[in-house]
Parts: sequence; structure tokens; C-alpha cells
Amino acid sequence: MNKAHFGCWALVLIVSAGSGEAEEELGTIAQLEVWRHQKLAQARSEDGAQLAAFTTDGCSGGMSAVWRTIAQSFPDFRDAQGEAPPWEQCCVVHDVAYHLGGEDVSPLASYFARLSADESLRQCVLDVAERDSAALQLRYGQPHDTIETAFEFIANRMFDAVRVGGAPCSGLPWRWGYGWPQCW
Repeated sequence: MNKAHFGCWALVLIVSAGSGEAEEELGTIAQLEVWRHQKLAQARSEDGAQLAAFTTDGCSGGMSAVWRTIAQSFPDFRDAQGEAPPWEQCCVVHDVAYHLGGEDVSPLASYFARLSADESLRQCVLDVAERDSAALQLRYGQPHDTIETAFEFIANRMFDAVRVGGAPCSGLPWRWGYGWPQCW
């Protein structure tokens, strides 16, 4: 049995052993993720475990990096669109939450803290569209409804991306709890 199969069976045993009423209400995917939060809690409690200094790449997945590269290479793009995505500060706030991996180290609390951080990212992007609507309408030459629809699409895809790629102890540099290098 390989490690992935062992991990799945271990989760089945934990869940079937009555790990809590709240976990029983979670779907299978959420239960698998809670198991990863358990790994993070264990890594955080090990002797010598230390939180690394905070770092951010703006919006992960290359979103900020690609935007900056295009802005540097094409001055007209930079002048029209700016040097960074208009929602980049939302990503930095999200990174602060992801760096620590939640205040409460219990796996279920950590799971819900991550879900809350991801939802906050989505809402922040939507709030940027609402807050900056007049400027964005001028910049893009589009009505409010179009700006709102575009930002809603972006916010939802960002939410989907962080839900899929941000689980703790995944080995990815943008994972939940990435400030704990002991949890790969």
C-alpha cells in the first residue's frame, strides 16, 4: 500500500472512530483536508518548530508575477492597467492568514479558518470592484455591471484556485501554514 492509500485509510479510520460530530457533517473532501490540518497541528507542536518570517508573492500562481512582467515589458499596458493587479492587496492579506495557518491549531478550527480566509479573499476582490467602480469604469471604458461581472468571475476563480491548491502540508509554497516549513 503506497503512502496516499495509507493516508486515505487512516482518515477513514479516524472518521469512523468518531472523531467528532462536526466532522461527520463534513463532506469527504473536507474530511480529507481535515486530515491534512491534523498533520499541520502535529508539525506545529513538534520540538523546535518555528514560524518562519512572513513572505508574500502578492497573488500566487504567477498572477502578480505575470502582471508585473507584462507591465514592465509593455508601457502602454502599465499605463492603462497599473503595475500590479488592482486586487493584489487582497492577496497579501490572504497570505498573512495562510502564513500562520490559523490561530487555533485544532484541525477542525484550522479547516474553518482556511475556509474563512479564502472566502475573505473572494469578498475582498468583489469589494475592490465596488469601491473602485468609477475609476475602473474609466480605465476600462466599461459600465459598472461589466466591471462587477468581470471581478466576480476573477474572485470566484481565485477562490476555486486557493481551495484546490492551498491545503496544508502539500509541499506547495502557497499552502495553508506555509510559515511552518516543517510541514511539507
